[in-house]
Amino acid sequence: MDITGITAAAAVAVGGSAKDKSDASILAAARSRLDLAMSALSESREDENDDLKFYAGSPDNCWQWPADVLATRGAVQGQTINARPTLTINKLPQHVRQVTNDQRQNRPGAKVIPVDDNADIEIADIYNGMIRHIEYISDADVAYDTACENQVAYGEGYIRLLTEYCDDDTFDQDIKIGRIRNSFSVYMDPTMQDPTGADAKYCFVTEDLTRDEYERMYPDSAPITTLQSLGVGDQSISNWLNEDTIRIADYYYIDYDRATLNLYPGNHTAFAGTPEDKALKAHFGKPVKSRESDRPKVKYCKINGYEILEQREWVGKWIPVIRIVGNEFEVDGRLYVSGLVRNAKDAQRMYNYWVSQEAEMLALAPKAPFIGYGGQFEGYEDKWKTANTQNWPYLEVNPDVTDGQGGVLPLPQRAQPPMASSGLLQAKAGAAEDIKSTTGQYNASLGMGSNERSGKAILARQREGDVGTYHYGDNLARGVRHIARQLIDMIPKIYDTQRIARIIGEDGETKMVKINPDQPQAVNKITNDQGIVIEKIYNPGVGKYDVVATTGPGYATKRQEALEAMAQLLQGNPQLWQVAGDLFVKNMDWPGAQEMSKRFAKTIDPKLMSDGEDNPALAAAQQQMQAMGAEMEQMHTMLQNVSKSLDMREIEVKEFDSQVKAFQAETQRLTAVQASMSPEQIQDIVMGTVHGMITSGDLVGEMPGRESPQEDMGEMPQGMPMQGQPMPPQGMPQ
Repeated sequence: MDITGITAAAAVAVGGSAKDKSDASILAAARSRLDLAMSALSESREDENDDLKFYAGSPDNCWQWPADVLATRGAVQGQTINARPTLTINKLPQHVRQVTNDQRQNRPGAKVIPVDDNADIEIADIYNGMIRHIEYISDADVAYDTACENQVAYGEGYIRLLTEYCDDDTFDQDIKIGRIRNSFSVYMDPTMQDPTGADAKYCFVTEDLTRDEYERMYPDSAPITTLQSLGVGDQSISNWLNEDTIRIADYYYIDYDRATLNLYPGNHTAFAGTPEDKALKAHFGKPVKSRESDRPKVKYCKINGYEILEQREWVGKWIPVIRIVGNEFEVDGRLYVSGLVRNAKDAQRMYNYWVSQEAEMLALAPKAPFIGYGGQFEGYEDKWKTANTQNWPYLEVNPDVTDGQGGVLPLPQRAQPPMASSGLLQAKAGAAEDIKSTTGQYNASLGMGSNERSGKAILARQREGDVGTYHYGDNLARGVRHIARQLIDMIPKIYDTQRIARIIGEDGETKMVKINPDQPQAVNKITNDQGIVIEKIYNPGVGKYDVVATTGPGYATKRQEALEAMAQLLQGNPQLWQVAGDLFVKNMDWPGAQEMSKRFAKTIDPKLMSDGEDNPALAAAQQQMQAMGAEMEQMHTMLQNVSKSLDMREIEVKEFDSQVKAFQAETQRLTAVQASMSPEQIQDIVMGTVHGMITSGDLVGEMPGRESPQEDMGEMPQGMPMQGQPMPPQGMPQ
């Protein structure tokens, strides 16, 4: 017996470094937790495994027939003459896929929303695009569909999150959504309360490796012979060992760091001893209050039950294994889980039995015996013995048989074959209806015709089946929401360097965005000299975000519905082609539709094609409109001034006309007076008038080179009176 491994194990158990002792305590806790989880889930998982086998039953494996019944209907001592049919008409996959395929058509999704003041709606959209990209590179639909089918079939499905390096020569990592095909390989904390496992304290995901693969991956681990020796008779680790394989497990568990949390004025908090706490203490002094806080963190180990093969701290704050549950019951302190198959098993068994009984009775019809008188078959026994198995062209009998009268006997007749009774047919139909009632799905949900005629009535009947199985899709949506919440927590920690990230829109179109985790603001907008935004840089780590679950048709289905609705809208309003024709063409599926949509979009007004401040053409147009507005305002002011000038000019013209008319009247008067006056009198009147105008300033102001009536009064002609001393004309009365 090779005791080298046992000796090494004993040395580790007795002595060793502090790290070895710490590893030993982790392994001891892991083995204890695994045994606890196995014990707590054993009864439920036996039923779940039976549900899975029943769901996968077929005519080849007869898993839907009880073993004791199957033994009485088969061959007895190699003789098949008494064997009875055991037909399997499995109707359950149709009912299960009625739920799972509905989920594929209406996939649950997650929408990120801002929570606090630092969060930004654009960052929420970036999160949505990054989550869709992670789902795309992970083939997440496979993980979701597998978990959903396991959930509906037997009650439990699981999805996990992983991190992988982008390439062999880089330290940049990507987040992946992983598929767990075998739900029985997951052992999650049985004391959890959240249906998605968000509050689980530990979880195991087991995996079996061949010996060669194990030695290649972990060449420095303990020899396999050592593990086999330790496994003999040791029930605590016997679950990890097998004759041909080595079982390893991804072991996640929650560890806690106890620390003191201090509160300072202004609702500022920091853990004692951190640089933030020292800065706040230097500014505010003594904290307002303090409390002890357990800071949870997720630890990860890959173990084989005897030693730790890998060990590190997980980046997220939740265990990255998400549970999708069907029906969940806690009875007498034990947890029981079931799916759609559990309650339909007896109805399916009865249906198989009645179908087999019907087949057996109908199969005996050609074997009904012929009835005739003794001696009629004499000499023809060989043909009559094989009449039920061979098609003879004719059968002969002996007609002359002494019956006391010497007459001819009637021909032999076949006995009435057994027929399927009406009770058997009703029992089979009743079993089929029982399957529908136990699964919550009826004829309309299964696509069968009924007495409904209107579309509204048919939809109402289909709705009944949807309501009966709605909780399966709702539980899956909860799981997807928890996945998105974990991704929001992990993305800033994984994308912790400046990089270019790809995001995918809801319509499947991709674009690249710049990520800078060092910038203080959520969105940094870079503009040119004209103030147009030419680039944006994002920091997903700023602000808090949460997730809401959404369930509905996929984008392809939505696009088809949108195409039909837009076709009706454009048919009634042809003028809408000028503003939305590109969207209509874009939703079509024929080749070249996308190229035609892009060309069509170039014919539409750029202002209508804008999507806000991100459109440089719109920004330029807005600036041009503002400049034009300023010019229009200036022109309006000028027009007002011109209008005022025209008004003043009109007033001046009117005043000038009045003066002209006055001078004309005075001239006419003087002409009339002149005819009756002497030249001397006329001269005196003219001189008096001129003197009056000079005195009032009307004439002096109009004289060339004169600025005012008071200017250069000393140059007046001799004989002219000074101002204030008028000289009346000669010959006029005083």
